[in-house]
Amino acid sequence: MISLPGSPATNLLQFLFLGLTTLASPSRAQLELHVPAGLTKLQAVEGAEVVLPAWYTLQGEVSSTKPKPWEVLTVMWFRKGMVNQVLSYIGGATSSNSGVSLVYSMPSRNVSLRLQGLQEKDSGSYLCSVNVQDSQGTDRGHSTNTLELNVLVPPAPPSCHLQGVPRVGTNVTLSCQSPRSKPTAQYQWVRSPPSSQVFFAPVLDAIHGSLSLKNLSTSMSGVYICKAHNEVGSAQCNVTLEVSTGPGATVVAGAVVGTLVGLGLLAGSVLLYHHRVKALEEPANDIKEDAVAPRTLPWPKGSDTISKNGTLSSVTSARALRPPQGPSRPGALTPTSSLSSQVLPSPRLPRMDGAHPQPISPSPGGVSSSALSRMGAVPVMVPAQSQAGSLV
Repeated sequence: MISLPGSPATNLLQFLFLGLTTLASPSRAQLELHVPAGLTKLQAVEGAEVVLPAWYTLQGEVSSTKPKPWEVLTVMWFRKGMVNQVLSYIGGATSSNSGVSLVYSMPSRNVSLRLQGLQEKDSGSYLCSVNVQDSQGTDRGHSTNTLELNVLVPPAPPSCHLQGVPRVGTNVTLSCQSPRSKPTAQYQWVRSPPSSQVFFAPVLDAIHGSLSLKNLSTSMSGVYICKAHNEVGSAQCNVTLEVSTGPGATVVAGAVVGTLVGLGLLAGSVLLYHHRVKALEEPANDIKEDAVAPRTLPWPKGSDTISKNGTLSSVTSARALRPPQGPSRPGALTPTSSLSSQVLPSPRLPRMDGAHPQPISPSPGGVSSSALSRMGAVPVMVPAQSQAGSLV
């Protein structure tokens, strides 16, 4: 509790009053301050109120009665150790801290103290001092007594936690802790209906609030309640346990990520392989202007050449036309570059001396084979392509 801010005169009075308590002579021991037997140590719950009982009697009196008209009473309550003044009644005026008051109106021989709205910090020893004077100012007696107060705190609402992965065959621990309790809380774990169950040691640690569940099965799923309790109160929390049969979410996530990474690496390897194959094939497919054309066989004598698959593969090339050997005759026609069919570039074949191709039917262009021969044309065989894609 917070001490009262007092004036210098009040502080001096308190000092003198304590001095009188220490130096009182036997002749002044006519007053006795009482407290109930066995109640010198009191307990109260935080937030509640408590009464510290005390009363005084004069010498020769059996019980407390109303003060006599000549009695001038001074009452003070202190918090020992800190010497904090809690309440004072001097000259008919009362001064006290918030939540502190005398149980009975003054003047009275019952000087019990009431404390309301208790807090844990209000625990401690309380000293009551009573001094009585007569109307002439003569001291008629002085006495003190002490009471112990212990403010108890019920457990604050605890927090429940699940430690571990609840899968079939694994082990988990349920923990429970209350952040504040006086005295220290004890813990009890139970399983709520319909599968009610109460747990005890060794699976239960009642001091630290832990419950060990081993070799989990799906039948152990349910709501588990932890109750923190001490002698003045209790509080509870709960946690839901769901035991799964499959791998945990972490394992599933790891498997998914691993699969995706593996697929990515595989796709990258395939793309790299195709790129390298394509790079190797491109030089082989390049057409070079100075490349040597494949050598072809000459026409056979006296007939056109038919490919193995029955297709006519010979065409007349304008590039193959040459002037006839020997001196030119007057009036002879000069060969032109007209073609009897579509001209395809092909290598020039060696001339066959003394051999003339047999006359064939006129070509679509209107020029016969004999006319072409007289003009000095040379038959050329162009390689044909079979259905299988090979040259024949």
